Amino acid sequence: MLVYASRGDILLGRIDEVLVALRRVIRATDLHSRHLAKTTGLTAPQILLLQTIRDRGEVTIGELATDISLSQATVTTILDRLEKRGLVYRQRSNEDKRKVHAHLTADAQEILKNAPIPLQEQFTRQFGELQEWEQTMIISSLQRIAKMMDAEHIDASPVLDLGLLDRYENGRETEEGRQSRKDKRH
Repeated sequence: MLVYASRGDILLGRIDEVLVALRRVIRATDLHSRHLAKTTGLTAPQILLLQTIRDRGEVTIGELATDISLSQATVTTILDRLEKRGLVYRQRSNEDKRKVHAHLTADAQEILKNAPIPLQEQFTRQFGELQEWEQTMIISSLQRIAKMMDAEHIDASPVLDLGLLDRYENGRETEEGRQSRKDKRH
């Protein structure tokens, strides 16, 4: 006996598939963020910032902000926390006293040696291996989903992390991080 699914059933099944895929992306990001926090005590944006300082060498806060697509205010806040932990220090330029350069400490270099690869790097590598038409299709689909969820105007940086960009300090979640998680549950 053949059973035919109605058009409505097929649509509901497809909607479920989309929602499950979205949930998997969110969950993978959350799990990776927790793994980073557990192994390094840092958030993905903090590690990304440390890696950028390491890779660029002498770099200003403005250059860092541009490189990792975050505002200068956000980068400054993250640097403040990293400096409190003894992972970075800032120094005025010898050539131009208006410029301040961020530098890594030996502790930061050690953390980076042992830090897991950020999810963003893995994604970037695999996305770069796709054909151009596949990349365009993914971008278009995700932009459409953001629009369908009334999220296209939400300010977001291209950093794969959930919640506050800088919610860990000294390996512990900050009060802002705890409050953000509470707010999401309610």
